Amino acid sequence: MMTVTLYGIKNCDTMKKAMSWLKDQGIDYVFHDYRKDGITRAHLERWCAVWGWEAVLNRAGTTFRALPDEQKANLDTEAAIALMLAAPAMIKRPVLETPAPVQLGFKPDLYAAVFGRGE
Repeated sequence: MMTVTLYGIKNCDTMKKAMSWLKDQGIDYVFHDYRKDGITRAHLERWCAVWGWEAVLNRAGTTFRALPDEQKANLDTEAAIALMLAAPAMIKRPVLETPAPVQLGFKPDLYAAVFGRGE
């Protein structure tokens, strides 16, 4: 049985779409709310190694946009991870972890490919 963990924030619309897709496909998963339960540096380091901090850090969200300009300037991996550890709402969502490589964001066709399902 494949272990599937979905990381994100429960009330996010994109999260709801991902959860609904998994449910409709009969795929069991564990949901990890990183706003409520936090996230480890190891997770963020792994995700940033796969996609780069630029993709993992949600710069379009209100949490990031509300930061002072000096915190948003001259970001690098370490600074981005520190921001995401301090405010997990800044992590792009959802993050889907399976034994295969992790997926960032939700697109039905990508999830279908991960689980070997046709659309």
